[in-house]
Amino acid sequence: MKNIDMAFRHVRTFTIIVICVCTLITCFAIYRSANLVDRMQERIYILANGKALEAFAGDRRDNIPVEARDHVKTFHSLFFTLDPDDKSIQANISKALYLADGTVKRVYDDLKETGYYSALISGNVNQTISVDSVSVDVADYPYRFRFYGLQKIIRPTSVTERSLITEGFLRSVGRSDNNPHGFLIEKWSTIENRDLKTETRKQ
Repeated sequence: MKNIDMAFRHVRTFTIIVICVCTLITCFAIYRSANLVDRMQERIYILANGKALEAFAGDRRDNIPVEARDHVKTFHSLFFTLDPDDKSIQANISKALYLADGTVKRVYDDLKETGYYSALISGNVNQTISVDSVSVDVADYPYRFRFYGLQKIIRPTSVTERSLITEGFLRSVGRSDNNPHGFLIEKWSTIENRDLKTETRKQ
């Protein structure tokens, strides 16, 4: 009877040890799996030219300056790149209006009323914009920005270069196909838009 009781105690002790070890192994395996899943979710694979390229996801706070500058560049490129074609102008302006508030719509309406776009079309005038720099202050919200660019107006007989400086604020909104950066330009205004030089085109 003593041997049986001793054997039972040994078996019970061994069973408890096995259960504890199994529990520890299971907890460790769950922890490691959760860690692995988290790390895998931070990886993004982009398919480019038939090749899978690995990228890494990051916190949006780390990317705010980059995304904000690109949002401002995209808006100005759409709003100021104009060809002498009504459909092209409407397409660009429509995309630009998704990126800004009513202050931009009012500027567009004023230009339209004064016949600016009609003059571009009738005069076969191209207008392009190149970005010098964009500064964004992310210390305070909404984020204040200032855009510096060079505007080029190409007429049949001449090319005019103009200095363009604008400023405004960026407010965070939901991302969408029309607004992939998730920012909205507010209180947009033009600080400077003056002629730098005009050159006669060679015929």
